[in-house]
Amino acid sequence: MSSSLTRLTEIRRALPLAAAALLVGALLVPMWQITLTAPQYPGQELLIELYAYPRLGGDFAEVQGLNKYAGFYYPDPVFIDPNYPVSEAAIDVPEWLLGPVVFVGLALTGAFVAFAPTVRKLKAGLTAQLVGTIAVFVGMFAFIQYRLYQAGHSLDPDAPLRGIEPFTPPLLGPYEVANISGFAWFGPGGYMTVVAVLLLATAYLARDIEATVSELPALARGLPGKVRERATGGEAADRDRDVGGGDHVG
Repeated sequence: MSSSLTRLTEIRRALPLAAAALLVGALLVPMWQITLTAPQYPGQELLIELYAYPRLGGDFAEVQGLNKYAGFYYPDPVFIDPNYPVSEAAIDVPEWLLGPVVFVGLALTGAFVAFAPTVRKLKAGLTAQLVGTIAVFVGMFAFIQYRLYQAGHSLDPDAPLRGIEPFTPPLLGPYEVANISGFAWFGPGGYMTVVAVLLLATAYLARDIEATVSELPALARGLPGKVRERATGGEAADRDRDVGGGDHVG
């Protein structure tokens, strides 16, 4: 039992567990947030917070009032009632329900990899998990952006503000619609997810060493020196090959 617990202090095993904890914790806080400014609210920024499941936080009620002027509506999760009223003109986004399933599934995968019984299985698990996690989040990013495109191109033609061209709100970055300016970026859960992926990448890079978490600061401090040593060593080796490969008289 003690040997098993000791193995879990290895960087390549401990970091997937830490990433799993971050992914589960990310479900408890907003994943994404949008700040908006509009003439109707002078000197004030409105904030919308979006979770990994059908829930909004912040000033979503006030923002929904602004959205109606442009004919833009929050999406409909279809299978459950969210904490905001859904318009009949809203696009259907039933996959929003799967957010917790994805995050919990990736977290369980991290725990499974950390407890791999052999080094060979551990290395294979770390590789598969990193590639799979990146693929899942890139796919989610692309699909959410597509849903935003749909919402921005399904404006209500009977909205009070006429003549607004269809638009695509970015998942990350600034945008403008009529006289409303917005900026979308990560929420706390988004940052936690990014850190989790970085931890998985670090565990993958450390897959061939048995160093423990307590040794991680020392390894990080020594990394620049090792890079310089490898770089200068490579140059010296090239010079030696050049000298050794020349023509000799004798």
